[in-house]
Amino acid sequence: MDKVPVRRARRAASGAAPAAAGPDYRPALLLGSVFVIATCGLIYELIAGTLASYLLGDSVMQFSTIIGAYLFSMGIGSWLSRYLGGSLLRWFIRLEILVGLVGGFSAPLLFVLFEYVSSFRLMLYALVGLTGVLVGLEIPLLMRILENRFEFKDLVSRVFTFDYIGALLASLVFPLVLVPQLGLIRTSLLCGALNVVVAGVALYRFPETRPFRRSLTGALVASLMALAVGFGYAERLQTYTEGLAFQDQVIYSKTTPYQRLVLTKNQRELRLFLNGNLQFSSADEYRYHEALVHPAMQALPRARRVLVLGGGDGLAVRELLKYPQLQSIRLVDLDAGMTHLFEHNQMLLELNQRALLHPKVQVINGDAYQWVRQDTTRYDCIVVDFPDPGNYSIGKLYSAAFYRELERRLAPGGWVVVQSTSPYVARRSFWCVAHTLEAAGFTTLPYHCYVPSFGEWGFVLAGRNRHWRPDAGPLPAGLRYVTPATIRDMRFFPPDMSEIPTDINQLNNQALVRYFEEDWGPYVH
Repeated sequence: MDKVPVRRARRAASGAAPAAAGPDYRPALLLGSVFVIATCGLIYELIAGTLASYLLGDSVMQFSTIIGAYLFSMGIGSWLSRYLGGSLLRWFIRLEILVGLVGGFSAPLLFVLFEYVSSFRLMLYALVGLTGVLVGLEIPLLMRILENRFEFKDLVSRVFTFDYIGALLASLVFPLVLVPQLGLIRTSLLCGALNVVVAGVALYRFPETRPFRRSLTGALVASLMALAVGFGYAERLQTYTEGLAFQDQVIYSKTTPYQRLVLTKNQRELRLFLNGNLQFSSADEYRYHEALVHPAMQALPRARRVLVLGGGDGLAVRELLKYPQLQSIRLVDLDAGMTHLFEHNQMLLELNQRALLHPKVQVINGDAYQWVRQDTTRYDCIVVDFPDPGNYSIGKLYSAAFYRELERRLAPGGWVVVQSTSPYVARRSFWCVAHTLEAAGFTTLPYHCYVPSFGEWGFVLAGRNRHWRPDAGPLPAGLRYVTPATIRDMRFFPPDMSEIPTDINQLNNQALVRYFEEDWGPYVH
């Protein structure tokens, strides 16, 4: 039996052209497609996880479930690929256009759906599942197209090599380049366009696609135009979706590698939101920041060096600068986008009184946990102004291990003050912070105050001293809230906020994150 016609028939069925004289560049194009597919596929997954953590909180839970759902859906897609027959190149081009549209418009669609649908999680996982199925169909399909051009062992090794290299590239460029430079919406649209470009290359570089080029060219061009229009109007779309989410006018928004910053304004106040959560209102932030800083500083009239962890808005630093005896204030905040905003925006410079630009102030952008472990300076006062412990990456900054590092950085007679969430709404969370500080070797003094934008809010003073001397030094002039009388009142806890037993927040259990989710869950979901 003549085997040549059999080989030709198999190639025609798979969409591959008969062998031609000269070098065949088409396998390289298809392997390059694997690289693009892998890169874009992982970026769609990262976009879904990041967006879900922005909108729903608990980044570990969101990323874990979305990665699981995405990989499971890819498995379903791989299994379904066995049922695709006929011209495999035609199927591949169709799939690339579909992936480009579904994945490309995933971020803008999810932002809009979050404000309009009550079952957002269902829509989120449905979109993740659909994207995963389509991506899962692609690699097996490409392997079938390439099966007559390589030996099986070479085919598998080459396809998966390009697949894994693409995944590595995606994991690097997503946080370092794409999110800070383009944002989530433009990143998803750009990746969608890349998928459609891959479809276009396959459509016009393979002769065997001539019979169906005309029918697919219209879909390809329309898809690219839709993605280009979406890319051009991404900022307007982001402004529109944020206008739905926030009651007041959005005057600034930026996605940094770590969070989404949104600043809103009305006739009465400015408000800062991080990942959709209110951080302060200019109408009453002075209550919070005076309560955070002055009880500790009044007890330290000889303080010279202060460390501020978090607090990239400079508002705690503004309060510290009211003590002329201070020689240096060092602020460590993870997000350079946050500190840059509060060093350059005129309205915010007026609010923090140019605190971050003061010659006594040194601003460092870095991870506080790692930075404190490497620092060798001793500080008279350490002000800990981190966001609430809503996920494990922040929860580690409330752990006994971290507090032991702070204890090493504290000068004799010094004090640490920690913002500790609401003792009324999150009673277990508040007392967990106090008990964790005690487990790290501190003597603690919990207190609280009322901030209209947040309700009752709690703080914990911690030091090596057994006795706190609030009358050791005078309070600065011109304070709007804190007085010796209010400091005494802040130490009183009524029965519904009084101490209750809790676990210690260790790195290996993150009990505080669990308490925080359970305490705040009924109020935010």
